[in-house]
Amino acid sequence: MASTTTSVPMLREQRSSSLRGRRRWPERIAETLVKLVSLISIGSVILILVFVGKEALPVITSSVVHREVTFGALFAPYRDAGYMWQPVSEVPKYNIVPLFVGTLKVTFVALLVAVPLSVCAAVYVSELAPKRIREYLKPAIELLAGVPSVVVGFFALIVLATWVQTVFGAEHRLNALVAGFGLAFAVCPVIFSVSEDALRAVPDSYRTAAVGLGSTRSQALLRVVCPAALPGIAAAVVLGFGRAIGETMIVVLASGNAALLDASLEHSTRTVTATIAQELGEVVVGSAHYHVLFMLGALLFLSTLGVNLVGERIVFGMRKRLGGSR
Repeated sequence: MASTTTSVPMLREQRSSSLRGRRRWPERIAETLVKLVSLISIGSVILILVFVGKEALPVITSSVVHREVTFGALFAPYRDAGYMWQPVSEVPKYNIVPLFVGTLKVTFVALLVAVPLSVCAAVYVSELAPKRIREYLKPAIELLAGVPSVVVGFFALIVLATWVQTVFGAEHRLNALVAGFGLAFAVCPVIFSVSEDALRAVPDSYRTAAVGLGSTRSQALLRVVCPAALPGIAAAVVLGFGRAIGETMIVVLASGNAALLDASLEHSTRTVTATIAQELGEVVVGSAHYHVLFMLGALLFLSTLGVNLVGERIVFGMRKRLGGSR
């Protein structure tokens, strides 16, 4: 009897170990595939950065390129022309300040429109909307991210441009306002999705405790839930900024593509991404113009990286002040 009773647990252990062994094979294959795809993605990004850096480096090191443009000349005004981008003129001018100013103007308008709309929509969907409405409203807003940017740009070119010129009386039909409003369509789903997830991640105990202490629903929302979700909302804004500054087709179609250096939002403007997209396909490989365009891409990457690092520090500081450990 003793031998029979001891053999039963042994058989059970053998069965469980064999079942675990069978389960591990698919898991190991899936884990290997995930690691492989991750390594390929990281390697691809590194190779792209190396290629862009290699093609941009002659602007700093090549004496042949320096006959036409130097790295310092990209930021300094020309003696008689000021800040201008005219790479195909008789005397080429490669000043990139108007391009970065145009990028910041369009991005500012896009975030000014998208951040309030997206955060308010996230608050409504996560905290105020009935469950049945929430099930339809959240996927509908997130589906906007699947609309091709060329379609949004065409809508801004045909519809928004006329509306903006009629309402604001803009001198130029295609300008920073039109491009910014169009760009807000692309930014809204990103900010909304991350903000809504951050609000939903706030524990229900926070809401219950606030109501138990005598707060109304609106007071609990504004003074407890939103401050607790503030790091996530800040991260959403940083992601939205990165999405806006890297967008190409919308600004190509709706900005007017005139490299003007001024503060007016009603004048045509030109962004860094639009310049690269429009000129890189026709430029002579190995020319000064070619290397300057790659330098624009490298500077845009460094700018985006700097903004993301600053945003990460801001989010970390907010979490620390709010008592979060992660």
